[in-house]
Amino acid sequence: MNRLVLLRHGESTWNRENRFTGWTDVDLSEQGIAEAIQAGKTLLELGFSFKLAYTSYLTRAIRTLWLTLEQMDLLWIPVYKTWRLNEKHYGTLQGLNKKEMAEQYGEEQVLIWRRSYDVPPPPLPDDDPRHPRFDKRYEDLRPEQIPGTEALIHTVKRIVPYWLSDISVALREHKEVIVAAHGNSLRGIVKYLKNISDQEIVGLNLPTGIPYLFEFDDEMNLLKDEFIGDPEEIQRKIEAVADQGKK
Repeated sequence: MNRLVLLRHGESTWNRENRFTGWTDVDLSEQGIAEAIQAGKTLLELGFSFKLAYTSYLTRAIRTLWLTLEQMDLLWIPVYKTWRLNEKHYGTLQGLNKKEMAEQYGEEQVLIWRRSYDVPPPPLPDDDPRHPRFDKRYEDLRPEQIPGTEALIHTVKRIVPYWLSDISVALREHKEVIVAAHGNSLRGIVKYLKNISDQEIVGLNLPTGIPYLFEFDDEMNLLKDEFIGDPEEIQRKIEAVADQGKK
């Protein structure tokens, strides 16, 4: 049996403020910290003992992983960070209030930018100081690897190769792996694992701080997938994510 846990980071400060975040590096809110701690307690109670972990280059995911592993006395395990697990880049929308953007551009247009599979938001100009090309985290990447904007299709294209080359290989060897990342990068992994269509994947809502378990046989055939935790709390958080997408 191979067990993979996907964990969307806890609520961030910009989640709470209803702002587009993307590759902007913001931290967890107090609620987000509590969500990460609870995720660790839940996984510990269920007997998980990860051998290694993966996360993005962004603080909210890294801190979520730390807090989760701390509850499990697993801060010592190897952690691999990659830009490929970063959130979808929201272009010029990053830092802006979602409701205000809907009032300016119309709800339909903003919804397309947020949730369509292949239509990205307007890109950041190359000379915009918010562009990740100015961030030292990405100084070793090739120019074509550093986005000024992304749609979900671009996020999928950068995460699936890493799943195939690294995460799935480690999972076969170590049997239990946790990946703490973001709504859209995890959505890309789920799309691949469950063979979800381009049209259906945009409707998948991943709640913050709730472990999502995938179990595979020795040949890496998917046996089952389920969110872990209190069913009422899980449903409440899924609905909250869905409602946020409408604001």
